[in-house]
Amino acid sequence: MHDKRVALITGANQGVGLEVAKQLAARDVTVLVGSRNLARGEEAARTLRGDARAIQIDVTDRSSIAAAAQRLRSELGRLDLLVNNAAISNLRKQQLGLKLADYAKIGLASNISLDEMRAIWDTNVFGALAVYQAMLPLLRESKDARIVNVSSGVGSLTVNADPAFPYHKMFGPGYSASKTALNAITLAMMIELEGSGIKVNLVSPGFTSTNLNGFEGTESIEMGSREVVRVCLLGPEGPTGTFTRWENSTIPW
Repeated sequence: MHDKRVALITGANQGVGLEVAKQLAARDVTVLVGSRNLARGEEAARTLRGDARAIQIDVTDRSSIAAAAQRLRSELGRLDLLVNNAAISNLRKQQLGLKLADYAKIGLASNISLDEMRAIWDTNVFGALAVYQAMLPLLRESKDARIVNVSSGVGSLTVNADPAFPYHKMFGPGYSASKTALNAITLAMMIELEGSGIKVNLVSPGFTSTNLNGFEGTESIEMGSREVVRVCLLGPEGPTGTFTRWENSTIPW
């Protein structure tokens, strides 16, 4: 039996996912660095100190997810921590050369491309649910299992309904609403797993400077990853059913 805690992080070859992988591996966790492109995952894993292993997983491809689950079962026998981090924010922002605020204008409810919306939701919502379904049997093999879904404060309906919220005008059916849907899916997981011993938490990294937002974010990768890492390292007595940002500040649903 593998004696280290085992974590799978999706979208871990860059950004917040990679920083979380770095922090967990440094704390003696066996980390599966999930990446759509295996070569990029391997390159990322080589930069980490500790037991970091690249694993190919495309959250929009059920055969890829199934293969990753099978590899986990055969190599390690269980999963202790699932971090659903993989996400996309848009399809055309870089192509059009627009700033985030300008791009948000073409993503309003009246004019968003339905193809783009479907692509965003396929990764951010259906992808997270598909990974959850595939990995749940492995999480049930753990004595201290936790699921951490990486969301965003821009998915909070309560916050976005306030006209004083700085990003109120940017709320649209694409990225923001996909995070709202992820929050709802996570609540469904929380309710399903009540009493099971498997903990479920939602975390927002804040407005972190990553490829997700064209590096327009105001916080560093290290700062943005702090709350994700903190929640990932909660022990068996740690809470479940929370939605927080750094440091342990509750975000309203």
